[in-house]
Amino acid sequence: MRVMIETERLILRNLRPGDEKAVYAWAGDPDVARYMIYPQYRSEADGIEWLRERDENADDPDDYDLGIVLKETGELIGSGGLVYHADDGVWNMGYNIRKDMWGNGYVVEAMQAIMDEIRKTREIRVLEAQFAVENYKSRRVMEKLGMVYDRDSSFEKFDKSAKFQSKVFRRVFE
Repeated sequence: MRVMIETERLILRNLRPGDEKAVYAWAGDPDVARYMIYPQYRSEADGIEWLRERDENADDPDDYDLGIVLKETGELIGSGGLVYHADDGVWNMGYNIRKDMWGNGYVVEAMQAIMDEIRKTREIRVLEAQFAVENYKSRRVMEKLGMVYDRDSSFEKFDKSAKFQSKVFRRVFE
C-alpha cells in the first residue's frame, strides 16, 4: 500500500527505483542474506527489478512492504512488511535489515507500526511469519511482537542454493 508511517525513530515508506545502493547494503551482505529466500545480491543491479515491482505494487491494499528509514539520518536501512493472503485470511510478515543495525529494535518498531497502520482500516485476524531454525534473532523479533510457535516447516531459496528447516510463528488477534 502506498503509505508513509512515522515512528519515534523511523520513517516507513514505499521502496522505489533509485534505492538500489541502499538495498545492496543488506541484500549483498552474506550474513543478512544467509536465511533469506532470495539469493545474496552480487551487485546493486540485482535489486532493480525487485524495486520496480515494489513500485508497481505500491497501490495494492494487501501489500505493505516498506522501506525502513532512520529518521535521524534519512538512511534506508532495511525493508519489511505484511502481505495479506485472502485464500487463508492470513497476513504474512517478512523483513530484513542491514547487519550494522541489528539489535536496536528497529524491526520490531517498524513491524508494530505497520500492523497499527493496517488496523486503522482493516482487520488483522492472523499474523504469520517463518524463520530458519538457526536464525534466533528473527525468532526474538517475532516473540517481541507477541507471536508464538505454530508448526515446523521448511523453505528453499529461490535459486535452490539452500534449504532450511524452519519454524512458523503465529499471532491470532481477538
